[in-house]
Amino acid sequence: MMTTQSVILNIKNVELSDDQFYQLCQINEYYKFEQTAKDELIILLPSNLITGNREAELNGNLMIWNRQTKLGKVFSSSTIFTLPNGGKRSPGVAWIANERWESLTIKEKEKFAKICPDFVIELRSRTDSLSQLQEKMQEYLNSGLRLGWLIDTQNQQVEIYRQNQSVEIVSLPTSLSGENVLPGFILELPVFRVFRD
Repeated sequence: MMTTQSVILNIKNVELSDDQFYQLCQINEYYKFEQTAKDELIILLPSNLITGNREAELNGNLMIWNRQTKLGKVFSSSTIFTLPNGGKRSPGVAWIANERWESLTIKEKEKFAKICPDFVIELRSRTDSLSQLQEKMQEYLNSGLRLGWLIDTQNQQVEIYRQNQSVEIVSLPTSLSGENVLPGFILELPVFRVFRD
């Protein structure tokens, strides 16, 4: 059966420990999993070339800024973070400040550490559900995220998430500031051409 969207399984009555989830990911290395705070197991689709390239560009911009400032650590979309609310999430791009990174033990760094990124970018591809990505962004916020950008290529806009503030929506093209979370980081976003079948 071919699917064009992620598969979501209800695991409410299944006790899946952090170690069991880690093992599930290790023995199914060709699949990408997430677990929501609502006890749903998500089997994610691999990125197509367009989305993969866009994510790499976003990650590269953040990496260049971080190399210059040396303020934290940048993570790719294959990294899973165990959030305080129990969700196990994998942002498109993530960043953690040095002091929080250094607070983790080596053992924690070698697994899916119990930490929420300070900053994330989620990039909506053609097959992604906007409502599911918005829920994911709220899950990050509820777990301590300081700044997050949901780039919606379908609607040509960016949703900006900040602690204790309403979501701000800006149209593309735009210039985004890392504010006090990523001081001096500016991301220029063009209008994205939307590809359809």
